[in-house]
Amino acid sequence: MHQAYLGLGSNLGDKEQNLRRAIQLIGERVGQVVRCSSFLETEPWGYESDNRFLNAVILCETSKTPREVLRLTQQIERDMGRKKKVNCKLSNRTYKDRPIDIDILLYDDLTVDEPDLKIPHPLMHQREFVMQPLQEIKKVEY
Repeated sequence: MHQAYLGLGSNLGDKEQNLRRAIQLIGERVGQVVRCSSFLETEPWGYESDNRFLNAVILCETSKTPREVLRLTQQIERDMGRKKKVNCKLSNRTYKDRPIDIDILLYDDLTVDEPDLKIPHPLMHQREFVMQPLQEIKKVEY
């Protein structure tokens, strides 16, 4: 089994319910969710919006490859109403309000550098809304 840390965020609709639903779907489709951080309310990062985010990080044990995890989490995003991701200056993506966002932060000790898949997540150290919940659940392992 592999350990995948996933970052989740929502700033549209019932944000807490969106996170809980995404966690449930990840558990059904990707692998067992063995740890979940507290939910953290934050300001949007990388763009302006009146809608605050609710963020969390989970640890998922999976038999899936990183590419399969990416495909499955993107399908969960679409199933939950997420529109297609498009380009932005900082990370080649446009940031906009969304019911759910799921990012692969870490996958074992693996490093992947492909155009559409980068592990570890290249911007996670710049995002307190990722690092705080990640540290919350990772520190339990040591």
